[in-house]
Amino acid sequence: MNTHASPKAPLSPADGHLDERSRRARVEPMSVLALGDGLYEVESGSGATYLIDVEAGRCTCPDHVFRNVRCKHLRRVAIEITEGRTPPPGQLALECHDCETAVFVDERTPEPVYCDDHAISPGDTVRDRETGSRLTVVDASDLRADHVQIREADCTVAEYGTNETYDPDVPVVGAIYPHASVRRHGPVPESLKVYVFPRTRLERVPTDS
Repeated sequence: MNTHASPKAPLSPADGHLDERSRRARVEPMSVLALGDGLYEVESGSGATYLIDVEAGRCTCPDHVFRNVRCKHLRRVAIEITEGRTPPPGQLALECHDCETAVFVDERTPEPVYCDDHAISPGDTVRDRETGSRLTVVDASDLRADHVQIREADCTVAEYGTNETYDPDVPVVGAIYPHASVRRHGPVPESLKVYVFPRTRLERVPTDS
């Protein structure tokens, strides 16, 4: 999700010295939605919705349009970005595929995305959602499941029978059976066959599991 809604931004000890617009930017209920391209949508507590261009310093509200001032909506977006609750220009907040935690990523990043707790790298232990088996990751690729060919099956990873319920445009991951100790970014033993899966078919196993 890209929406951040909060009843008010936290007050600081210096807030007693804020001007009226800055005070209202902090204390009034507003929800902020990052749209991409440096644009944000702000819904006020009254239900009115305005479009904000942060980099140009513009807002569609009457206070900015008719008085040419830095309104509370521009200030609220700046507060949300500074305090890490809303992504900055050039980024979007997307939900982690495995836990729905908001992850700030480049706005050109394709889904699915994963938070730090669910991202996988070579050497990590993962579980196959179809069989429950554990594997060790040896490669996390950017190649799509519908572009990678399985030679033995004469089809793509996406077309392979047990992968048909997973999105075809997700990256592929190479992993080995049985679970083995593979040094992170190290060589793969030649005796171990690497199987290729759609990324969304695998879930990371916590190290203490």
